[in-house]
Amino acid sequence: MILSAENLSFSYGDRVLFKNISFNVEEGDKVGVIGVNGTGKSTLLKMIANRENGGGKLTIPGNVVMEYLPQDPPFEPQATVLEQIFKGDSPLMVLLRRYETAVEEAIAHPDDTRLQKNLLDLQQEMDNKYAWQLESEAKAVLNQLGITNLQQKMEELSGGQRKRVALAGVLVRPSDLLILDEPTNHMDNSTVAWLEQQLLKRKGALLMVTHDRYFFDRVVNRTLEIDNGQGFLYVGNYSLFLEKREERRIAEASAAQKLRNIYRRELAWISRGAEARRTKKKDRVERFAQIKEAVENVQVEANLEMSSVSSRLGKTTIELNNIGMVYDGVDYIKDFSYILLRNDRVGIVGPNGAGKSTLMDIIAGKLQPTSGTMTVGQTVKIGYFSQHSEFPDTSQKVLEYIKEVNNYIDTADGMRISAAQMLERFLFPPDLQWVPVNKLSGGEKRRLYLLRVLMSAPNVLILDEPTNDLDIPTLSVLEDYIDNFAGAVVAVSHDRYFLDRFANKIFALQAGGTLRQYNGGYSDYEAVMLEEQAAIVKSNKPVVKEEHKVVNKKKMTYSERLELQNIDQEIARTEAEIKMLGLEINSCGSDFVKLNDLTKKQEEAQQRLDELVDRWAYLSELAEQEE
Repeated sequence: MILSAENLSFSYGDRVLFKNISFNVEEGDKVGVIGVNGTGKSTLLKMIANRENGGGKLTIPGNVVMEYLPQDPPFEPQATVLEQIFKGDSPLMVLLRRYETAVEEAIAHPDDTRLQKNLLDLQQEMDNKYAWQLESEAKAVLNQLGITNLQQKMEELSGGQRKRVALAGVLVRPSDLLILDEPTNHMDNSTVAWLEQQLLKRKGALLMVTHDRYFFDRVVNRTLEIDNGQGFLYVGNYSLFLEKREERRIAEASAAQKLRNIYRRELAWISRGAEARRTKKKDRVERFAQIKEAVENVQVEANLEMSSVSSRLGKTTIELNNIGMVYDGVDYIKDFSYILLRNDRVGIVGPNGAGKSTLMDIIAGKLQPTSGTMTVGQTVKIGYFSQHSEFPDTSQKVLEYIKEVNNYIDTADGMRISAAQMLERFLFPPDLQWVPVNKLSGGEKRRLYLLRVLMSAPNVLILDEPTNDLDIPTLSVLEDYIDNFAGAVVAVSHDRYFLDRFANKIFALQAGGTLRQYNGGYSDYEAVMLEEQAAIVKSNKPVVKEEHKVVNKKKMTYSERLELQNIDQEIARTEAEIKMLGLEINSCGSDFVKLNDLTKKQEEAQQRLDELVDRWAYLSELAEQEE
């Protein structure tokens, strides 16, 4: 058993987030937590990571190692990227830090035999515990996540880069339970797909909150739903969860109706004349009181609702003519022309930093392009849901924040709905409407900001990463809203499910600022890309070096198998030797004789490393041919 949670509860002030949540996590379980923002998903993960009971009973064996990625990971400003990765109290992390310290001490005091022996002992311990591989793995993971300068200080990184360093750390550090809170936020599509594969290959248990439904569906094998403060555990992924949840809700509704029928019969019996009441049996009167209490405590399903509201859109929408955006000599957008159709559903994809948000700012009129022109029709009313929620006054009450935009909206079916009623539809009950915005959770703030955008009755909806910090139930309803929206929708998103659900064309922002159009949703775009890549590989077959060819050789010798098993360690040792020589070179000052000697040794070690890597490639090819 990895952990056992019994009757976990959490509340602050008068607000109860959840109560009596119970579930177990066994080895190999991959548990996804789902629920509306503000129900306590992140709080639950934090409680478990900190081994806090929260009024219940949380049992985690002492030998269970946990790694936790919160939404806003802490960091040490002066630590380098690599130092931040190797934080933690596991024996392997402690060994790595001891080794790094020993290397620095041995170089600083080359004549101290005690320090030199200590370094040799630690090198042997690194060999025995296969620790060399961990550093190589950390570099590979960081590179995949777009972090290449391993000596850069953490304080110099952006918030998104720090999150990716923290993610790399929890992936690399060995653990029995990996706890991830929204790991895919602010990742591009290709990186999300890579992370998906990493978690599928991982043997340890996983406890995760994510809004990415494809990611959830493919990684998770058990689903914990937090609904109305209660926890419901389902065996299966997101697709199976939807099916089983509907079965549960139907069963609950049926049971509630039966209870109401019994209550009505008992109420009729108890309400008979005063003379008859005096003769009623005491146990039946007590039973009626219990039934009445049960009926009053039946929880009504809180469903998020969005009415499709928009203003009339004329013939002219938004026309982009040879739009360009150059910053610091870099083309983020280059010569882009497009006429937005009245019912367009456009998804925009591309790697992080490519300029997608810049394009959205231009379309929304927040940013002027450096070249080209844009024409906006007189009837166009843009609703812009940006990546950063706008709350100028965080002490403002929730209802006041919405009323600033509109007191009432008229829906497509002719209804007039007040701001307070719309808030209730967005799961902000009356008591929460008079709470200051700064008291809301991050997810609740995003949901509130979305409502404010929609309350303005736009006819062109621009969404910049709407799936960041919005919960799955809200996303599902937003998609239904878009289905009935009488206007154009343009969205930047890394959420493949969302793009497949709403988009009928994809614009891919490519290197050099060019945009290429694909018809269909994300899966259609991905299929075309895979076909094109396969065609390129087929037409440009790489020339294989003669020494790497495997000709009619189907079995490896015993010595080759043994060599392949040990070559990773040899590569790691050689990399460590090169690193030590580099540190010595940096510290030898003006001693040119020593500098020349060290440089020669470093070159020899690098040549040895190149030969080892070539040999590893050859042996790996032999091994693959046998499989």
